Amino acid sequence: MIKLPMIVGGKEIFKDEIIEVLYPYNQQVIGQAPKGSVEDVYQAVEKAKIGLSKLKKLTAYEKYKILMKVADLLEKRKEEFAKTITLETGKTIKESRIEVERAINTITFSAEEAKRIGGEVVHFDASPNGKGKRGYYFRVPAGIVSAITPFNFPVNLTAHKIAPSIAAGCPFILKPSEKTPLSPTMLCQLFLEAGVPEEAVSIIPGFADVGQAMTTHPYVRVVSFTGSLKVGEIIAKQAGLKKIVMELGSNSAVIVDQDANLEVAAKKSVLGGFALAGQVCISVQRVLVHEKVADQFEKLLKEEASKLKYGDPMDENTDVGPVISINEVDRIQTWISEALVKGAKIEFGGETQKTLVKPTIISDVPEDSKLFYEEAFAPVVAVKRFENIDQAISLVNKTNYGLQVGVFTNNLKNAWKVIEEVDVGGVMINDIPTFRADNMPYGGVKGSGIGREGPKFAIEDYTEIKVVAFDLNA
Repeated sequence: MIKLPMIVGGKEIFKDEIIEVLYPYNQQVIGQAPKGSVEDVYQAVEKAKIGLSKLKKLTAYEKYKILMKVADLLEKRKEEFAKTITLETGKTIKESRIEVERAINTITFSAEEAKRIGGEVVHFDASPNGKGKRGYYFRVPAGIVSAITPFNFPVNLTAHKIAPSIAAGCPFILKPSEKTPLSPTMLCQLFLEAGVPEEAVSIIPGFADVGQAMTTHPYVRVVSFTGSLKVGEIIAKQAGLKKIVMELGSNSAVIVDQDANLEVAAKKSVLGGFALAGQVCISVQRVLVHEKVADQFEKLLKEEASKLKYGDPMDENTDVGPVISINEVDRIQTWISEALVKGAKIEFGGETQKTLVKPTIISDVPEDSKLFYEEAFAPVVAVKRFENIDQAISLVNKTNYGLQVGVFTNNLKNAWKVIEEVDVGGVMINDIPTFRADNMPYGGVKGSGIGREGPKFAIEDYTEIKVVAFDLNA
């Protein structure tokens, strides 16, 4: 049993009211965390005011050294973190190890960016009233950051929010998913151990009341949220005059053109569709394949899916673990049933066992079914045929989401057409939309969010511009 505290202004707090953490594979209780309250948030904000003043006194080099120490501490405990992630999320131990390695990179990128926060000269004399003026602008910490993270990447998505926050000189208050509060708490403890001023670090596990207090408090300047579109819209309406960064999911598509390398496209589509049991914002959910190669591609897709082993996530040979809860299994089955009633056909998989959902491939999924236009967050790939690249682009755009898209083609004209015309934040040529490098600008358009993650780009949202002008005529 893993029992961890909440942290308010650097101080560890245990409470009688707790949140039980279940192992998704067998639904056994494996840990607990204190249940936070609105009062805890208020206390964290008061501490964060002090933390902000302390962080402002740190040099860029000092922040760099602190974050590099966090990365080093995580490196030394990466297997412990990986096992905790698997117990919380149900992702395979292989996937958890990859997440920890990515988090180390994310924190390292943030450390490096701490030394690059700058500005540039402003040519005031380019304006008619600027003669004799010289000046520049630079970036300063925006203020207190409220960060809210989901269950699927409890360490790396936490790192993507709190490491750039410290690099920018901003204290943070973190609310992890109530399903996965353990590994984020462990990470915050490393930040304190590395030397971040204690008042600048708070993590408060809890539910909607905690999140609302964090996002509406008048002294919070930045809200960084990763989660559902529905909750993102609520936060946007309630937050008030704040800087908002949101990654709200997707139902990412892959386009497989008639001249694509079908073997590569099939292998990568299976990887992107079933990794983490499909519980990734940029999972391959829809595969749009040219009708001339559809039969061959679908055969290859099923062959690749049949190679996957699903089951116990702690087994080193497991490729696909459970989904996060029984409720999600029920929802997934309902969505599949809806598509089948409307004319879709299961080509592979479809079976469930407790929280395990066998990797599933479904063809002829109607455009008015949830599997096509909503975010499935499940190990389910929907295959649909298209006649030409214009139709494929139209199908990609025919949802309220726009995070990333993958395109397999050797036709440069078609590749450029997709780049120009799809409404998404990222286009991956001859790769799946599931590709993400932790230093790239990551985010979407439409219902997929506002702003970009990636340390360099997150820091832009965590800082404000201050301009300085000198009048040489005075």
